Amino acid sequence: MANPFVHVELATDDLGKAKEFYQGLFDWKYVDMPQFNYTGIEVGEGTGGGMMKNPVPGVPSHWLPYVLVEDVRASTEKARSLGATIVKDVTEVPGYGWFSVLIDPTGAALGMWQAAQGM
Repeated sequence: MANPFVHVELATDDLGKAKEFYQGLFDWKYVDMPQFNYTGIEVGEGTGGGMMKNPVPGVPSHWLPYVLVEDVRASTEKARSLGATIVKDVTEVPGYGWFSVLIDPTGAALGMWQAAQGM
């Protein structure tokens, strides 16, 4: 498995302003997913993403890239063994897959994504 970047996510303090800005800048289309408090970003070609209200008070708005992995549990444990700090352990997104978020030993944040079968 090549482990490509597959998703980029914006956590923002002003979701409305962010949606307006990026739609105006790039003509992105959005799919609201109220069951997840999430907005999907359809970019046409390339890696898509999503936006959500920043879940961590005091942390500035930021983009987080996700890398595709075959087994998110094993990859999360491997990252931990290599010195990463796991800030969001493996979590299911029902019907879509599983993710985790880590801080690497240099302080950079990265998400890992395992898609559900058929996705």
